[in-house]
Amino acid sequence: MKTSLFFVCFFQILATAICRSDEHVLRGSLSDVKYPIILGHEGAGIVESVGSSVTDIKPGDKVIPLFVPQCGTCRCCLNPESNFCYKNVFSYSNRSSKSDDTIFTCNGTSVSNFLDTGTFTEYTVVEDISVAKIHKDAPLDKVCLIGCGFSTGYGSAMNTAKVKPGSTCAVFGLGGVGLSVIIGCKVAGASRIIGIDFNTNKFAKAKECGATECINPKDYDRPIHEVLAEMTEGGVDYSFEVIGNTEVMESALTSSHFGYGTTIIVGVAPSSAKMSFDPSLLLTGRTMKGSIFGGWKSKDHVPKLVCDYMNKKFNLDMLITHKLPFEKINEGFKLLCNGESIRTVLTL
Repeated sequence: MKTSLFFVCFFQILATAICRSDEHVLRGSLSDVKYPIILGHEGAGIVESVGSSVTDIKPGDKVIPLFVPQCGTCRCCLNPESNFCYKNVFSYSNRSSKSDDTIFTCNGTSVSNFLDTGTFTEYTVVEDISVAKIHKDAPLDKVCLIGCGFSTGYGSAMNTAKVKPGSTCAVFGLGGVGLSVIIGCKVAGASRIIGIDFNTNKFAKAKECGATECINPKDYDRPIHEVLAEMTEGGVDYSFEVIGNTEVMESALTSSHFGYGTTIIVGVAPSSAKMSFDPSLLLTGRTMKGSIFGGWKSKDHVPKLVCDYMNKKFNLDMLITHKLPFEKINEGFKLLCNGESIRTVLTL
């Protein structure tokens, strides 16, 4: 996909967080990635220059790059039920037409930018459909999380599931996105929010975010969906898989109550992963849906989410466990892989 320089924004990245998806690329579990590559997609910065056809952003603006663009003209963008875009790197139409042209090079070699953002760099370039102008007073080292992890989890509860007041929710995976799901469930008025993870060190943080209880599957001698069914009189109203493991996805689906339960798939599974489950789980009235970027139309909603944070509708601070200078990025990845961090924010 060739990018016209008339429609690009060039800006300095001042803060960027480490997301599990970046680690997936390091492990080689996403087969569509082209190497070499600039990782990072959860950042925030200040615009230095724009192409001559860019009208809504100017030098000096604070911005968040968007890994889900919003062209505003494609069939998905025009559909109020969708936050997808034909220009998205996940889109079949984009994959089938995308060329090897890139903006970045190193010693004459083309370098890809992850999810068309690439925030693990001092400066980056994105199309104007992939950047949102935010409030001039927004703290970039906090709101960078709105670029991916927080918005994805929070929106999966608020937009995709549309969690109802008084409902019961189960969240599989208590990383940064899972905790953001919990925040969304709490804001939506869920009365019971059950966090599930093998790492019990995450339970205190989950309860701080709004979980009413947390369980470790290793503590039981039977499948976790049976445990949840016993705890909730047959199953939960809403379940969320926030790991990217297909076996856990099936457990989440089975954990939802027959007849009306809803399961939201949020985690990114390896490219080679396939799902296999009993179709009667759906035939008996359960619903399974996917959620990318929490269902938010990116250019429209990211500025509003930043304002909601500044108006204290939700708290991002509790998700940030570590702040490091960019030079210590490898230490940040080690904290993530060891289960010692929720979100590490790198500052340049």
